[in-house]
Amino acid sequence: MAISVDTVYKTVLLILNKEQRGYMTPDEFNKIGSQVQREIFEAYFEDLNQQLRIPQSDMEYSDRVAVTDEKIAEFKTENDQTVAEKTISGTNPFTTPSELYRLGSITYEPNTATYKEMQRVGRAEIYNIRKAPLTAPTKNYPIYLYEDNKALVYPDSIVDPLHVKMQYVKKPADIRWGYYPGSLGQLIHDETVYGPNLLNNGGSLLSSINPNLGALAPTLALTTVEPGVTAGVSIVKANAAATGLKLNIAVTLGSGIITLTVNTPGTDYSVDDTITFAGATFDPNGGGAGIPGADAICTLASGNFNSGSTYGTTNFELHNSERTEVVLKTLLYQGVVIRDPQIVQVAASRVQQEEVNEKS
Repeated sequence: MAISVDTVYKTVLLILNKEQRGYMTPDEFNKIGSQVQREIFEAYFEDLNQQLRIPQSDMEYSDRVAVTDEKIAEFKTENDQTVAEKTISGTNPFTTPSELYRLGSITYEPNTATYKEMQRVGRAEIYNIRKAPLTAPTKNYPIYLYEDNKALVYPDSIVDPLHVKMQYVKKPADIRWGYYPGSLGQLIHDETVYGPNLLNNGGSLLSSINPNLGALAPTLALTTVEPGVTAGVSIVKANAAATGLKLNIAVTLGSGIITLTVNTPGTDYSVDDTITFAGATFDPNGGGAGIPGADAICTLASGNFNSGSTYGTTNFELHNSERTEVVLKTLLYQGVVIRDPQIVQVAASRVQQEEVNEKS
C-alpha cells in the first residue's frame, strides 16, 4: 500500500508551523520527497544483504529477511504475456525499460505453452559458449549478455520483443503533490493520478478559446458535453484513439462562454487538438437576421495538461511502514534548506533512532 503524498506533506507543514520553522513550498517538497524515497529504497538492498548474514527468527512477522523482501516486493515487476509495455522493447539487442533498477531474470516465451529461462553469461564466456557445439545456445537453451541497459540474446534467431520477457525491480517514480489555486489564492490538493499527457481534471480551458461566442449567444446553464458526440461540439485530434473527454460548459447572454472546464480527462489527447463549438448551435443569433455567430474554437495548450501545470499527484511507492521515516527525513532535508540547525539535529537524531530500532 502506497504512502499518501498529501498526508506526508500536511504532516511536515504541521510540524514546521508548530515549531515556527518556516514553510515548505510544493516544489521543494516534491524534490526533497523524491530524494528521500530514493534513499530509503536504495537502502533496502544493503539491509537485505546484511540480514542474510545473520540468523533469523522463526517467529511469525519477525523474520527480517522476509520483512525487507516484502518492502522490495512493492517494486518487483513480473511480465505478463498480454502486457506489451512490460516486454523488452526493440529487436535483438533488446533495450530494457528506463524504470529498471535491478534485473532479475529474462525468459523466452514464444507461446503460452513454452517457458525457457535464459542463462546470463559474461562477455568473457560468451565466445567459447557460442563456438562449442555442445554448449552453443538454442531456443531450448537460450543465453543473454546484459550490458549498458541492453540484453544481447542468443541464438540470433530470437528477435521478436513480444517473446522476450523479464522480471526486474523498478525504480520508484518521483513523487508529486499536485494542486491548483482556489478562489482565495489557497493551494487545493488535486488527487487525480498524474499522467504527463493527461488533461487537468477540473482545469479551466477558457483561456484556450479564440474567439469566444458572440454577444447575442443565448444563456446556457452549466451542462456537460462530449466533443465528437454531443451535437454542435466537434473535435480534431492528432490521435484517433483519443477518447472519453467531457467538458462542463456554461454560456451567459452578452458574455459568451463563461465556464469551460474538464469534467472527465479522457485519454490520449494532445497539445493543439481543437474543439469547436458551432455557432449554429451555441450562438444562433450572433450575426442577426438568422445568421449564426462565429464558431468558438478551443485549442488545447500545454498548460491544459498535467506535464505543463501543477495538476496531478504521484504518491510515495514505499511500504506503508516507512511513513514515519519519510516525514523525519523530509524534515531533515528541509532543515538543511532553511539552514535551521535545530530541525537538522532533532530530525537526524530521530532518523538514527528509527534505523537502530529497525536493525536491532
